[in-house]
Amino acid sequence: MSLPFNFITSLSANKFIAKLSDKATVQLVSKQYSLKTYYDSFDWRLYAKGISCEFNRSKSSSSLILRTLSDDSMIASVDLNEVPSFSHQLPSEEIRQLIEPLLECRALLAVCNLDYETYNLNILNNDEKIILRLIIEEHDLFDNRVILLPIKGYDKATEHTIELLTKDFGLIPTHKPLLLTALHMQGRKPNDYSSKLNVNLDPDMRADIATKYIYSHLLKAIKDNEQGTIANTDSEFLHDFRVAVRRTRAGLNQLKNLLPENTSQYYTDFFSWLGQVTGPTRDLDVYLLNFTDYKNSLPESMRDDLHPLYDFLLSKQNNAQKELATKLRSNRYLTTISEWEQYLKAQAPLTPVEPNAKLSIKQLADRRIWKNYKRVLQEGDAINEQSPAEALHDLRKSCKKLRYLMEFFQNLYPEQQIKVFIKNLKGLQEVLGDFQDYAIQELTLKQFGEEMLANQVPANTLLAMGVLIQNLDTLRTKSRDDFSAKFIHFKHEDNQDALQSLLKD
Repeated sequence: MSLPFNFITSLSANKFIAKLSDKATVQLVSKQYSLKTYYDSFDWRLYAKGISCEFNRSKSSSSLILRTLSDDSMIASVDLNEVPSFSHQLPSEEIRQLIEPLLECRALLAVCNLDYETYNLNILNNDEKIILRLIIEEHDLFDNRVILLPIKGYDKATEHTIELLTKDFGLIPTHKPLLLTALHMQGRKPNDYSSKLNVNLDPDMRADIATKYIYSHLLKAIKDNEQGTIANTDSEFLHDFRVAVRRTRAGLNQLKNLLPENTSQYYTDFFSWLGQVTGPTRDLDVYLLNFTDYKNSLPESMRDDLHPLYDFLLSKQNNAQKELATKLRSNRYLTTISEWEQYLKAQAPLTPVEPNAKLSIKQLADRRIWKNYKRVLQEGDAINEQSPAEALHDLRKSCKKLRYLMEFFQNLYPEQQIKVFIKNLKGLQEVLGDFQDYAIQELTLKQFGEEMLANQVPANTLLAMGVLIQNLDTLRTKSRDDFSAKFIHFKHEDNQDALQSLLKD
C-alpha cells in the first residue's frame, strides 16, 4: 500500500533529498520526466463508481493504473504502451473485468494531463539493504508530494520515516486523489457532463421564459455531443445527441402558443430534419451493439455463420456515419443551430402576445401533463388483441411525449412522487419499445438479407439470419402479451388519483 504526503510549498525535491540524506542513507535510483494522463468516459462513468484511471509514461516505462477515489489506493495496474479506445481492447483481463461493465460501449477519453519530474529513491540500512522505497513527484503548478512504498518485513523503518516526514519535515499525509487537483488546475470539474435532464425551474416563472430555459439546456447537450457524433468517437454521443433533439421536438410540439408561430414552425421543421438525418446511423449502431446478443440467441453451431452480417452492418454504418458527418458540417445545420442559440439568448418580450406565454410554468406543466396522461389512458384502453401494431406504436409515441414533459418539469413537484410516475411510465415504455424494436428489426433484417443475397452471401449466413428473425418474432409476440399487464398497472385508479392530486397542489 502506498502512503502519499504533500510537501510544504517552499520545499523542492532536491532540498527534500538533501534534508533526508542527513537523517538516513538515501540512494537516488533515477530521475526522469513523467506524464500522467487521466482517462474516463465522456459522462464520467468510472468517477461515478469511485475509480480513477491513470496512464503514466516516462522514458523507461508506461503503465495503466486504477485507483480508488476514496483513498487513492491502487486497485490494479498493467504495463501498457498506449491506451486503447475501448475497455474490451485492454490486454489485462483483471482491468477489463473491472471497468468493461461500467464503461460498456463508451470510449476511454483523456480528461486531463499532468507533467512532472519523478525521483525514485531507496532508503538503505547499515547492511545496504533496501528497507523503504520513495517516489517524489515534483510539479510546477501545485505542491510536490512524496509517496512511500513500504517493504514487507521493515515496518519499523516505515514508521520511523513517517514520523520523520511529519514532525521534522512538516509534510502532510494526504489521501486526496491527485485527479481532483489536476482537474481543478486545468479548469475542469468531474461530472461536468451528464445526459440526464436536470432543469431547476421556479414554479412562478413565466411559461415562455421557462421553456426557453429548458431549450437552452437541451441545446447545450446537443453541442456537447456534436463533435463526438461527427468523429464517431463512440455510439453514445449520437444517442445523447438524438435524445436532446427529440426532447426539443417534443417541447416545440407539446408546449404550443408560447413562441411566435412562425418561429416555432421554423425550428420544429429543423429539428424534425435533424432527427431524420441522424436516424439511419443510430439504427445501425443499435444493430452492431446488439450483435453479440444476436449471436448468442442462435444455436452454437450457427453462430459463426452470422459474421458476414456483422461485416455488412459495419460497412453500412461507416457509410451512414460519413453522410451524417457531412450533414452536421453543412450550412443548414451550422446556421440554424446558431440562429436557435441566439434566439434562446435573446431577451423575452415584456408583453408577449402568445396565448400561453403569460401562464406560470407550473400552470402550463399541470395542464400539459394531465392532458397527455389522459391521452395515454385513452389510447391504451382502446387496444385489444385485434388491434394493429400501429396502435401500440402510436401509444409508445404518446408515452414518450408524456415522459419528456414529466422530465422537463419534474423539479416543480415532490421529488419522490414524480419519480414514481416516471418509473411506472418507463416500465410501460419499455414493453412498447421492445415490441416496436423487435418488429422493425425483423423487417430490416429481411431487407438486409435481400441485399446480401445479391452480393452472394453464403447460404448458411442467410439461414442463420432466418433463425434470428424467428427468435425476434417470438420476442415481439411476448412483448405484445406483456403489454396488458403493464398497462393495467400503469392505469390503476390509485395512480390516477395520486397524479391528479399532485398536479392540483
